[in-house]
Amino acid sequence: MGASARFRFVTAIAVTAMILTSCGGGSLAASSAAVGASEAVTFRTSDGVKLAGRLFGPVGATSGVVLAHMLPADQRSWYPFAQRLGEQGFRVLTFNFRGYCPGGDGGCSEGTKQVDAAPVDLLAAVDRLRAEGVERVGIAGASMGGTAALLVAADDPRGIPAVVALSAPQQIEGLAVVPEVLQRVTGAKLYIAGLGDPAGAVAAADAMAAMSPQPMREEIVTDDAHGTGLLSSAQGERVQQLIEQWFGQWLAPPPSPAATVTQP
Repeated sequence: MGASARFRFVTAIAVTAMILTSCGGGSLAASSAAVGASEAVTFRTSDGVKLAGRLFGPVGATSGVVLAHMLPADQRSWYPFAQRLGEQGFRVLTFNFRGYCPGGDGGCSEGTKQVDAAPVDLLAAVDRLRAEGVERVGIAGASMGGTAALLVAADDPRGIPAVVALSAPQQIEGLAVVPEVLQRVTGAKLYIAGLGDPAGAVAAADAMAAMSPQPMREEIVTDDAHGTGLLSSAQGERVQQLIEQWFGQWLAPPPSPAATVTQP
């Protein structure tokens, strides 16, 4: 192998490593610390695939969030943030899409990896969280998980009050968020992307935000990270606060009639 060929080979490895690191999903040490405050669960999709997940936060909460991971990460990329949301009173479910099997505290979902089945898996996760008694379910998805979140929110018959799409592509391996889909997402939509994301997340966020009905917000942060990598980036605290505030605003239950004060 010549010198120039060796240089290209080493460069390719370095670039690949950089992308995988940015998509890897945060500190495994922090993930392990969060596990102690969670409960392992399993559930099945409508086509019979058994998925693994973890529940965080208080039993009996009426508002909750499903967190959907990205390629090539798994549910562990959400653990620290899931614990953080749980401490704020949300019931939170992380899960592995089909074919993702990190093992140990990461769990193991059945099947083979299939991006175009992500909405089926995510809908099963939403139904599993509702089985906990959660009445108002929001979804936050990273990259592939964000695309799936918008697709599920468009067609869920009970309605998804709030969605967060973190570095979500408009199209990915058989999934496409077309204008007609976005018009059906009536819940509050928050699009977040890193300004220097090499995967083109800003362009996708711009396009989907332009096609989305209100309520909608777009936030571009000054970072190069992608998906859940943004949670532990230099802008990580800012990103986590944006998501927390979004769910705090849009998942709060409406006031009961008894609590409504009318002026004479």
